[in-house]
Amino acid sequence: MDGARPAQPRAGRIRGALNPAHWTLWQQRASLVFYCFLVESVALVATVWTALAVPVRAGDLAVFGVLAGLGVLQAELGRQVERVRRLVSDTPHINLTSVWTFAGVLLLPPALGAALVAVLYVHLATRSLARIKRVPPFRTTLNATLVIVTCYSADLVLAWLGVGDMSAALTAGWRGVTAIALAAVTYFLVAAITILPALTITTRSVKAFFGGLGDNLLEVATLCLGMLTALTLATLPALTLAIVPPLLVLHRAVLIKQLEIAATTDEKTGLFNTTGWHLLASRELARAQRHTRSTFGVLMIDLDHFKLINDRHGHLAGDTVLRAVAATIKSAVRDYDSVGRFGGEEFVVLLPDIGPAAVLAVAERIRSAIESLRVEYEDGSHVRAIGGLSASIGVATYPDGGTAVDRLLQAADKALYRAKDAGRNQVVDGTALA
Repeated sequence: MDGARPAQPRAGRIRGALNPAHWTLWQQRASLVFYCFLVESVALVATVWTALAVPVRAGDLAVFGVLAGLGVLQAELGRQVERVRRLVSDTPHINLTSVWTFAGVLLLPPALGAALVAVLYVHLATRSLARIKRVPPFRTTLNATLVIVTCYSADLVLAWLGVGDMSAALTAGWRGVTAIALAAVTYFLVAAITILPALTITTRSVKAFFGGLGDNLLEVATLCLGMLTALTLATLPALTLAIVPPLLVLHRAVLIKQLEIAATTDEKTGLFNTTGWHLLASRELARAQRHTRSTFGVLMIDLDHFKLINDRHGHLAGDTVLRAVAATIKSAVRDYDSVGRFGGEEFVVLLPDIGPAAVLAVAERIRSAIESLRVEYEDGSHVRAIGGLSASIGVATYPDGGTAVDRLLQAADKALYRAKDAGRNQVVDGTALA
């Protein structure tokens, strides 16, 4: 009897998950709830309509089985990699299922393609994401539904150009090539546009949510592999299994890159952490040493009286202030300048190819922007605002302020404390103090 007791809490959790009243969907904003039902309704209507309009042949069922089997096989072989990738990724909606779903667009009737998406995402939710507690079921359902809508949009492009599937494209020459290329572009764009409302359930910016060049190149690569999968199935089906090994290698390579990014990124603000910033500063120093007239600047920025913010408004509000200040600093510098968080309320900025006077001007611009910043945060049902922020900034310029990264940081830090001692909310040049 004692061995059976632990099963009760799990059974209770399962019953709670199946009870609509307990769904985490209802905790979201009304606009997102509406969007979920809108997308799911569109997908359902389109699936019923296409199922009645486009007949399914025995050969289609065989292709469906192959794609579903390969998709599940690839997901099982890369299950541990995918779990880790989603824990460190800012763009978990970008994944390798596009290889199989886009191949389904090119080979299957639309309704059967929707069924393929459902199979792949049910497997994803029950196997790869089962241990990631931060992924509520409604998000997986929404992602799957959006993929179905995306597949239908690509199907429409193929139908509009008179190329129903890969077999027709093979006999259509350049028209077939154009149709497939436009279908892939449509798939990519619709997938990006339809995910926009998901920003309401994340604190990331639009730019961070859509990821960098590498994230989007991964999506392009999966679409290309989807084309090759469809082409192989239409011409030499026995070779289709050869798609899986390079896909697994690509999956692991993506994880390694994301782990490298995570290792150099401050989780709270999205800026470089100490390790990442030091790495960039060392590279800039090496570059400057190769060019005798090259200069660069270092700023040390410390928020004044930050402890009072945490004491008066709480640590969650303090975190909101840190993120707002981080965004303010980034907006006040150039795109190729590097902003890092050194811990607590202290930030550091690397300014390549800039003279001493310009470094001071940038520091003053940052100080002024922080001074005028007003940060809103939610306190229960109320929206409150924090103003009256200020920062003390220490400045150092290579080579006069130091010829090593640590020396420059020491000079900037010494100037920062001079600014604090002089009354805060000011910029002090530490180059002369070095």
